[in-house]
Amino acid sequence: MPQLNKLRTALPGDLGGNTAPLSTARLRTALTVFFALDGFLFAGWVVRIPAIKHQTGASAATLGLALLGVSAGAVITMTLTGRLCRRFGSHAVTVACGVLLSLGIALPAQTHSALSLGLVLLVFGAAYGGMNVAMNSAAVDLVAALRRPVMPSFHAAFSLGGMLGAGLGGLVAAGLPPATHLFLLTGIGLVVTALAGPVLLRHPAPVVPERADARPAGESGRRPSGRARKVVLLFGLIALCTAYGEGALADWGALHLEQDLHARPGVAAAGYSLFALAMTAGRLSGTALLERLGQTRTLVAGGATAAGGMLLGSLAPTAWLALLGFAVTGIGLANIFPVAVGRAGELAGPGGVAAASTLGYGGMLLGPPAIGFLADWFSLPVALTTVAVLAGAAAALGYGARKAAQT
Repeated sequence: MPQLNKLRTALPGDLGGNTAPLSTARLRTALTVFFALDGFLFAGWVVRIPAIKHQTGASAATLGLALLGVSAGAVITMTLTGRLCRRFGSHAVTVACGVLLSLGIALPAQTHSALSLGLVLLVFGAAYGGMNVAMNSAAVDLVAALRRPVMPSFHAAFSLGGMLGAGLGGLVAAGLPPATHLFLLTGIGLVVTALAGPVLLRHPAPVVPERADARPAGESGRRPSGRARKVVLLFGLIALCTAYGEGALADWGALHLEQDLHARPGVAAAGYSLFALAMTAGRLSGTALLERLGQTRTLVAGGATAAGGMLLGSLAPTAWLALLGFAVTGIGLANIFPVAVGRAGELAGPGGVAAASTLGYGGMLLGPPAIGFLADWFSLPVALTTVAVLAGAAAALGYGARKAAQT
């Protein structure tokens, strides 16, 4: 069996001691913590959106415009993060964005109008977008060094963090005002970043010698071929279609349960928590699933499952059936985004990760405002069916990418 990592580092006084496995293990743990923190903070914000909506007096349409602040800040930052990672390193950018995200989450609760909410969400979105591109770039480097398809495990940590953040939000929703809750999350985020950040700052990204010449973006300076760029775009579109669903459920799932199905606030908050739990379970089994089924079958089966689940979640007449639909959707979407971003990184290095992540997280962040406008024009349940449509499109694109996935 081939070694997972063949890098060797000699310590002073040691004859070529192999410290690389220990280094990669620490890096994997620290990156997992940052993925979990990202999901935890984001979920902590989204479960308080109904309260923030009431506080600002925003309609569905104006709330959608305010949420566009997250999208705008994130997408702008994502387009720049690849350059920042090449200049300062993906590890340093991840830590810096972790600090900014922790500070930014306290800002929405200080607003009292849709306009001010949208402005502070620009800051929150910028930190969120930068952190996601940076930590995904770092994860792709580490996955290449480990030589196993473990990317879903990092995204499982994100989902687990989201589940915990949503669960905590559901517990404190009735007892704590949004300002107190989000300020508490700021403290948690800063403490976690202070504990895990030094590991990333002390250890550079691992480099696999046999892949060093094949990294066209950022590492070797070579540009990817035209075909590689087209395939990266294809996987970016797959990521966009599925991340749209994650963003829609994060920002509108609780409101759908509470407003349309008359669920209690605690049950409504549990909707995203259940969705995140299902995604966590799916991603924890993602490595085994990829090794057994391969990329194409994983993408197609996941997209089809998510489409069916979201039709149930959006059109079900009761909250409990909708919760079941959310869970099935989470299982279906679980591994599509990690596969798409990981494959883009394999094809075009950090530049490919940045491109696919920008498209993917752009879908996550642009989806909620689109849902808001559609909800005003039609209804929120009808608007949420677009998640099923795009999940089906991801399955079709995944099948169309079968030849690229085999290269």
